[in-house]
Amino acid sequence: MGKWAIAVHGGAGIDPNLPVERQEQAKQLLTRCLNLGIAALRSNVSAIDVVELVVRELETDPLFNSGRGSALTEQGTVEMEASIMDGTKRRCGAVSGITTVKNPISLARLVMDKSPHSYLAFSGAEEFARKQGVEIVDNEYFVTEDNVGMLKLVKEANSILFDYRIPLGCAGAAVTDSPILMNGLPISIYAPETVGCVVVDREGRCAAGTSTGGLMNKMMGRIGDSPLIGAGTYASELCGVSCTGEGEAIIRSTLARDVSAVMEYKGVGLQEAVDYVIKHRLDEGFAGLIAVSNKGEVVCGFNCNGMFRGCATEDGFMEVAMWE
Repeated sequence: MGKWAIAVHGGAGIDPNLPVERQEQAKQLLTRCLNLGIAALRSNVSAIDVVELVVRELETDPLFNSGRGSALTEQGTVEMEASIMDGTKRRCGAVSGITTVKNPISLARLVMDKSPHSYLAFSGAEEFARKQGVEIVDNEYFVTEDNVGMLKLVKEANSILFDYRIPLGCAGAAVTDSPILMNGLPISIYAPETVGCVVVDREGRCAAGTSTGGLMNKMMGRIGDSPLIGAGTYASELCGVSCTGEGEAIIRSTLARDVSAVMEYKGVGLQEAVDYVIKHRLDEGFAGLIAVSNKGEVVCGFNCNGMFRGCATEDGFMEVAMWE
């Protein structure tokens, strides 16, 4: 029997002027999700089940960018995506373009368990969801008043906004004064708030899951790294990894898979593997990740100003943090 470990994240890149109240709300949500996962692990729930349980909780709370509270597309609607992976046999499931499924992570799990495929998207994924009898809601359920207001600001600035949670009073300045590039094109502040969870249970089984609404004012049909196995999510017999950040950079670097590959091919531990991919695989992109190993280790890594994150181990260690 090994030792369990768990980590959760709520996105990499944080507005330096984020109100204290918002910071505390994020810490409370991450703590609640950690405690939910810890209780399940103490009851010998499997890693894959704990990942789904925790990500569902994150999707249900509107604080972060997944499920209810997801970022809005250019048309003011929500298109969500999620993926989940069981490292034991490297089984996986992913969905994109989800508009009515209350918990996309559970639909991804059903794709893995109940379909012959690994990835379903848009109308096909929605039809599969109806056949599986998952909970369906109107798209308006996912839309929050805060995000409607932020989309209006972003459209006025003619930009794609990463940090759609920046206080309204400074959002306009942030959009115009802090440009960065995505695939060579200017966008604004970098601070997406994708959610994710990684778990290793007492049997040494690793699992990972990631869920997001994507970018505020994104083009209809845009797919990021979160549902892409090997990019935003990966789990093997060695580790489980969930990424967050500049999706296009994560996709180019296949960031999550690289952690496992470095461990496998270079024979290094989890910390060294995470440090290596964060330093050498992101080029000029910004991102973060959480990871666990089959030895019960847990590591968080990022190359930006901060990442909403929390982790805990069977040895009694528990931490919830935001900044470096």
